[in-house]
Amino acid sequence: MKNRYLCAFGQPMKTIQLHDLTFEQCISNTEVLQAVNGVAVKINDDYKQRRPVFLTVLNGAFLFAAELIKKFDCECEMSFIKVASYDGLKQTDEVFTVMGAEPSLKGRDVVVIEDIVDSGNTIETIIQILEQEEVASFRIATLFYKPQAYTKPYTIDYIGLEIPNDFVVGFGLDYKGLGRNFTSIYKLKETQIQMKNLVLFGPPGAGKGTQATVLKDKYDLVHISTGDVFRYNIKNATELGTLAKSYMDKGQLVPDAVTIEMLNAEVDKNPKAKGFIFDGFPRTEAQAEALAVLLTSKGTEVAAMVALEVDDEVLVERLLERGKTSGRADDADEAVIRNRISVYYSETAILKKFYERQGKYFGVDGVGSISEITERLSSVIDTL
Repeated sequence: MKNRYLCAFGQPMKTIQLHDLTFEQCISNTEVLQAVNGVAVKINDDYKQRRPVFLTVLNGAFLFAAELIKKFDCECEMSFIKVASYDGLKQTDEVFTVMGAEPSLKGRDVVVIEDIVDSGNTIETIIQILEQEEVASFRIATLFYKPQAYTKPYTIDYIGLEIPNDFVVGFGLDYKGLGRNFTSIYKLKETQIQMKNLVLFGPPGAGKGTQATVLKDKYDLVHISTGDVFRYNIKNATELGTLAKSYMDKGQLVPDAVTIEMLNAEVDKNPKAKGFIFDGFPRTEAQAEALAVLLTSKGTEVAAMVALEVDDEVLVERLLERGKTSGRADDADEAVIRNRISVYYSETAILKKFYERQGKYFGVDGVGSISEITERLSSVIDTL
């Protein structure tokens, strides 16, 4: 049975301050070491007659590796690899190999030692490297595993502790470079996660823009439209806007890392906001993961993805009617309209599954008067 951490009821919690955030202890050093012992026992059983190479992922896994390897009873070798999937605390779509494994791992039995497995992006990259190296076999050992965040198909063979999808520090894990040295584990203090951050979706013609304006005023939220953010940065020739334009001028997609930096700047402009409505972002699961990392670094999280649901024929009728006065060519051609709706559903299906796994997806009937739809949306938001 995998372990889940529980803070002792009625016991005063030790807190630490790292930079601008407060963390509270959730796993004691004793529990951490017990988890390490559990992994060590299983690896000893599996590698009795072999000489494995322990491949430690730097920087975070160094403490786990030190405790684990000294409990291995047979011959072994050690190697190290350093990869990067974060810029500060913001996770990017790409994982870069900073330092490769030495010496060659070809034909060897490898045990990868990770500090924590969340989305699985780093693990995926390491597995690709191991396959290129033509190793004889490999298994993955991690001290911490977040099942709610994990999105990859690869098996995690050895798990010390299974934990919720909280932001944690200690025993090698850090927040902006601090906290690795703590021998216990601390999670971001929950009292800081009080904002109502919404990911608002709706097909073309569903009235999403209208509802975003109404909800922004009703709940005193900040509406962040990705389109508006891009236009502002490009028009004002900001550093990020110039960078984004350089990709667009070449006909290339703007990297998610650039978009996330723009959103980060918008969030930072509103430090006292009661929450945000994200409109037009995320569009992919990788973007949703990056948004989660961004908000966690601010001490908050996405509360819900709320999607307006309207029958296709109603949407087509609305947009054709709008096209008579809007002057937009894409509102006047039924074939174009149906394609836009189809693209919307293909994008939303991925995100719907992502947020459904977290219990955060809410579909709302988008047919009716503005006030009726607002009332339905409010009945969801008020429960968050």
